Amino acid sequence: MIRVGLARTEPRYAGLRAPYGPGKVYPELSPLLGEAAGSGPPNSAYAAVRAALFAMGLDRERFGTEAWNPLGELVERGRNAVLKPNFIRHWNPQSEGSVESVITHGSIVRAVADYAFLAVGPEGSVTVAEAPQQDCDFEEIRKIAGLDSIVEFYEQTLGRELRVIDLRREAVTFQDGIIVSRQALPGDPAGYRAVDLGRQSFFEKSGLDPDRFRGADYDPSVTAEHHSGGRNEYLLSETVLSADLVINLPKLKTHKKTGVTLAIKNLVGINGDKNWLPHHSVGSVAEGGDEFPDQKTIDRWRSRATEIARPLLKRGLFTQLFRFARRVESATRGEDFIRSGNWHGNQTTWRMCLDLNRCLYYSDRDGLHLDAGAPVRKVLTVLDGIVAGEGEGPLSPHNVPLGAVLASCDPIALDLAAIRLMGFDERKISKVWEAMSDTGPRITEVRNTSDVAVGLVASDDCALRDVSLDEVHAERVFVPHLGWQNHIERETR
Repeated sequence: MIRVGLARTEPRYAGLRAPYGPGKVYPELSPLLGEAAGSGPPNSAYAAVRAALFAMGLDRERFGTEAWNPLGELVERGRNAVLKPNFIRHWNPQSEGSVESVITHGSIVRAVADYAFLAVGPEGSVTVAEAPQQDCDFEEIRKIAGLDSIVEFYEQTLGRELRVIDLRREAVTFQDGIIVSRQALPGDPAGYRAVDLGRQSFFEKSGLDPDRFRGADYDPSVTAEHHSGGRNEYLLSETVLSADLVINLPKLKTHKKTGVTLAIKNLVGINGDKNWLPHHSVGSVAEGGDEFPDQKTIDRWRSRATEIARPLLKRGLFTQLFRFARRVESATRGEDFIRSGNWHGNQTTWRMCLDLNRCLYYSDRDGLHLDAGAPVRKVLTVLDGIVAGEGEGPLSPHNVPLGAVLASCDPIALDLAAIRLMGFDERKISKVWEAMSDTGPRITEVRNTSDVAVGLVASDDCALRDVSLDEVHAERVFVPHLGWQNHIERETR
């Protein structure tokens, strides 16, 4: 059985403050934190991370003693661990939402970092690395997540360095949905590596036309170039690929292109160039695309106008005109229509997400090992579902006070448990369902939902109860993104 730890806790971060100390003396942390082991106010998020690691079965026999070292069986002393949070953007435009449902909370990062430092010892290193959306202000993210306070705590109290890296090579400024300025960024100090899955890509035999692929910028030739002629390659962070342990820290929320975010989707943030990532295929389904579902005249004309605009915007021409056109569109049509592959018929993004997972799980510092019989890398996922997001995710969700933290070394097992908590049907979520039946280099041991066992625990007392996936229920069904409504919800009987 493949285990998932599910810790239930308070559905809020209220009262927590950086650097998010445990707020309680846990025996295993005394050797690491010393007198600071119980620092800070009570921290229910920290307790939930601890409980989830215990519930998934890590070093279970020594739990409750000074010797408990949950990540010690995943990474050796003296090695390096990389934490990959979801820091996609520094604000949420929804009046009924907040940034708490958009990004991984700093309290989750701090708790996992403590256990990572405990595992690698004073000779090892821990790094936080993320490539957020192009228009994210990373300095604001550092403030919101309390990263600077966490870094300062480790330096001044422990004499340890927590590195924080913005993996992007470029940031942009949008106005009315149009890029109006660009800023070069230092990027990953270790550089980047092009990883080519070739014929082992999930795009192989998909029937999708690479010339229709559209990425994250105006030039589609870049996207097509890296996904044609037997090539399917991605530009990935060397810091991440060279890590001995990657700890994936996603947010639990809905997503416009893949239904949900969770573990599989969060690896989009290990990229150095998101224009290498196919996000949708231009045109309607009838035309061989997945940009929008049907043949409405207004959608066809919008798609064609966008294609005309792309080469002009690439050169910085007529930006004022296109900004005006976007304002007119918003004023006359609103925002509630499907565009850019933001619906359940998107056959492009889920393949890209699974490709990225295959790249990570089958790469190490020496290269890509697709001929290996199993993943060559260990990846731990700790999912922040304390305040989750529904509706217009991943950027504009409404807050859902869920009170859950999940942990697993199998991304599909974890995503299945999270999907059940959301009240969704995993059979309607291709990035999960297709991975289970995949015949290529596998990223999961799960072939059937019955393969998953869930360790359910309350974070305040750690009384463990083992349940099946079918016993994990939603308190209420999340509201899907507009393009997924009436498709993804689990049928109730």
